[in-house]
Amino acid sequence: MHREHHHHPHHLHPADTGASRLRATALLTLAFALVEAAGGWWTGSLALLSDAGHMLTDAGALGLGALAAWMARQPPSTRHSYGLGRAEVVAALVNAGAMLLIVVLIGYEAVSRFRTPSAVNGLAAAVIAAAGLALNWWVLKRLHAHDMNTRAARLHVLGDLLGSVAALAAGAIIAFSGWTTIDPIASLAICVLIALSAVRLLRESAHALMEGVPAGLSVEAIGGEMARVDGVLSVHDLHVWTLSGSRTALSAHVVVRSMAQWERMLGELQERLHEKFAIDHVTLQPESATRPLLRR
Repeated sequence: MHREHHHHPHHLHPADTGASRLRATALLTLAFALVEAAGGWWTGSLALLSDAGHMLTDAGALGLGALAAWMARQPPSTRHSYGLGRAEVVAALVNAGAMLLIVVLIGYEAVSRFRTPSAVNGLAAAVIAAAGLALNWWVLKRLHAHDMNTRAARLHVLGDLLGSVAALAAGAIIAFSGWTTIDPIASLAICVLIALSAVRLLRESAHALMEGVPAGLSVEAIGGEMARVDGVLSVHDLHVWTLSGSRTALSAHVVVRSMAQWERMLGELQERLHEKFAIDHVTLQPESATRPLLRR
């Protein structure tokens, strides 16, 4: 009987990371979104109202990200043997979809403004947008993790930051020149930038949910590197997939020259997979070269 070897250490997360930071930024974003919405209504600025709507949705996205980060830290159970790490991927998918919906709504309103321009208090809009820009920059600096869930949250905040820049520029131009058409133009420009990033994240998160090979990894390259370990003759049934927003899993059958050397080979394989591909959740099954392989 072949033995299966698993290597998947559980990493501890500091209390003041992930979920706690997302919660704090969600509350700040929600508070300023209400202020900016009132300011947009008062000044008549579509760019400001668009940014406020964007920030309001971002507050929900950040809250969803905080919930997903908390769920991802829960230990495996009898019903969820891998834990709930995939919640981060689901949150990224939902957030990307929400961003595309926002783009459609803002784009529709911007086109309407081209047909029926509205008066805008440019100076007041620029001042409020400048405050939003400062807040979004501070929030963006706090969200520095590279997991998919946090990247989705950063995408929302980056969209807010760009929206604040557009609203600030539009308000300033209107204040100095009176050219109100710049307001919907700025809104549409931000829509394009956000849509491109949202589509990319949507494709990546959907690919992860379909258990595709993570971006930047190659099954052929991984198998070739594993086969370079002394004593390993070949690797087959190799599978690589996204386990959570920041963890990659691998399983494979490894044909070895001598079963007596398996413990050494296992250690070398784990080390190579970690150092070269950042894969730590590994399941490997050794097979003796002298035994015929049973194919299904």
